[in-house]
Amino acid sequence: MKLSRILAVILKETREILRDRVTLATSFVFPLVMLFGFGYAVSLEVEDVRFGVLDQDQTPASAALIDAFDKTNYFTLVRAYSSEQNIQQSMQSNEVKLVVVIPPNFYTSLSREGAPPVQLLVDGTYSSTALIALNYGMSIVSSFRQEAASRINIETRVWYNPSLQSMIYIVSGLYAVIIAAFPPLLTTLAIVREKESGSIQQIYASPLTVSEFMIGKLLPYGVISAIQIASIILTGYYWFGVPFQGSMSFMAAASLVYVFCNVGIGLLISTVTNSQLLAVLLALVVTMMPATLFSGFIFPVFAMAEPVQLYTYLYPARYFIELSRGIVLKDAGPFELIEPLLLLILYTSIVLTSSVLLFKKKVA
Repeated sequence: MKLSRILAVILKETREILRDRVTLATSFVFPLVMLFGFGYAVSLEVEDVRFGVLDQDQTPASAALIDAFDKTNYFTLVRAYSSEQNIQQSMQSNEVKLVVVIPPNFYTSLSREGAPPVQLLVDGTYSSTALIALNYGMSIVSSFRQEAASRINIETRVWYNPSLQSMIYIVSGLYAVIIAAFPPLLTTLAIVREKESGSIQQIYASPLTVSEFMIGKLLPYGVISAIQIASIILTGYYWFGVPFQGSMSFMAAASLVYVFCNVGIGLLISTVTNSQLLAVLLALVVTMMPATLFSGFIFPVFAMAEPVQLYTYLYPARYFIELSRGIVLKDAGPFELIEPLLLLILYTSIVLTSSVLLFKKKVA
């Protein structure tokens, strides 16, 4: 073993690394992206939980209890209900995560040293967050009870995941994460592989239009991805016991939009890169990491810092997680989930249009 030969190899590799500025830059930038992503997106605190109130008493005592919730950092009042009919729709559309129900004669019962019931309804989709929010709510009611020197019976009901099983919300979120990870990786290599081999020149010289070429690339991977998402949903239902409360046809339509969105992202990356390695790295950073951190898969979006909440709108997994959990766990329909559905359709249209336009520019 000669030191001179080792030094020669070191010098050669150093020159190669310095020449490849893109790879060099990504080796420093990507770790920082992950650091900031995890640092700001991962939060185990529960603050500003959106809650609603059904105050059937309308007295100073009931108003004081509502203020006790609203004055904390844990809850933010966003809705006052006039009847019980609107509560379910409000939870299905993710408008609120907790509802406080104050019964009639609440003040009268308190003044007579009775024990009026106060009901806390919580969205159990995020089991860990729901449990923390429920404990906060019970603590606030208990403190109010001590101040009133009376008794209050606290009744709790957990909707959509009554047993608060983490498996249910993890698996129902994985539908979005898995499809965000694998289809873009497959399609990212579709055009880059032809660029590296030189066979893309035959496409340039052929009578194929750009739209025909893109559709031809898109559909096979779209079919594979559609089979993937169907298989994981069926596995979630039959193996993991994740309930399916909603419409199969609505879920199929939303899944197809999401599938072609992610396949389109892969095609978009492949049109702007010439290296398979760089394409794979970009696909992982643009799809896999955001789908895990910024979609609400594990950590709810409302628990993130406000700038990060706005940042999550850049990634389609956020929209599909709202759709899949809303359909699968809450039996929500298009009316309740119209916002994430329209945003996902818009996102998909932009991605596919951008892929065609950028590829046209390359051909020209």
